[in-house]
Amino acid sequence: MTVCLDQLRRCHVAVDLGAARTRVYVKGSGLVVDQPSVAAVNTRTGALIAVGEFAEKMTGRTPAYIRVARPVSGGTVVDIEMAQRMLRHLLGEKLRRSLRRKPRLRAAACTPHDADPLAQRAAIETLVGLGARRVELVDTLVAAAVGCGLPVEQPEASMIMVCGAAATQIAVLSLGNIVTAERIPVGGEAVDHAIVQHLRHEHALMLPSQSVRPLQLALSGNGLTPHGPASTEIQGRDVATGLARSVKVDTAAVRNAIQTPLTAVLDGIGKVLRDCPPDLVADLADRGIMMVGGSALLPGLDQMLRQATGMPVHIAERPDICAVQGLGAMLEGRIQPLTLDPLAA
Repeated sequence: MTVCLDQLRRCHVAVDLGAARTRVYVKGSGLVVDQPSVAAVNTRTGALIAVGEFAEKMTGRTPAYIRVARPVSGGTVVDIEMAQRMLRHLLGEKLRRSLRRKPRLRAAACTPHDADPLAQRAAIETLVGLGARRVELVDTLVAAAVGCGLPVEQPEASMIMVCGAAATQIAVLSLGNIVTAERIPVGGEAVDHAIVQHLRHEHALMLPSQSVRPLQLALSGNGLTPHGPASTEIQGRDVATGLARSVKVDTAAVRNAIQTPLTAVLDGIGKVLRDCPPDLVADLADRGIMMVGGSALLPGLDQMLRQATGMPVHIAERPDICAVQGLGAMLEGRIQPLTLDPLAA
């Protein structure tokens, strides 16, 4: 593994700070926090008004003196103080007291692949501010592969694609380490943005700031495949008049608008396979790609990848929580490293 399993077994809590959601796993208790990475602040007093789901509902609906902040962007903490305050409120006083009783609190955190030292330091500082005496960092790709049950410790290839809100990470793993990997700055938010821009330019319709989950509205049925409904009705605000109105949108045109950001994902898969040793690529022809992350549930995405690559594509059972579940498995000691018998002299 890229991080010592013995050190991870000594950790008491694991945190996955994502651009969309924050998840916390406590050793012995399981997943205790799964909330949006959002906080609402009173700009006059500096007081924290709400965090998590309630703060997310306030997006675009607040008066001028309330600011809705997202302290995590692209898997990297961009506002350490706000991230610490958000985590404290998400954990709650009772859980924080139980963690403070640990004589030397240790924590583990996910970091994006090839995160720069500044991003790693920000993750460490965030957890140190919660009382952690030591912080172990684990690559999100490795944690997610462990969480979805891939045999990462075996001498065989496993390909994983972490579809996040702000970025997509693709890697081939073998013997507990990453053989080759690529990080593409295209995620679920880019797909949402492509749909919003399409509706604005083609129909002069502006969606609410929360987008009312345009993917579920415009891609109902079979999603990216042409077998879905021919059209769907979407409500929004007219760009010219500012009045509310609804339009019928051709889903085929929406699918074409989505193809542009997803082309970068296909290019990333091709680059990872080109950089991978031929023996491992031969393994992947049978095993295929495992998709995890919240954006892996984009309707029809797996079918599109299957057609573009000719490889089997699978979606994890709970793709959104695979990374934190993988960290939890390491904390609980359920992952055993591959042991090799020394050759006899």
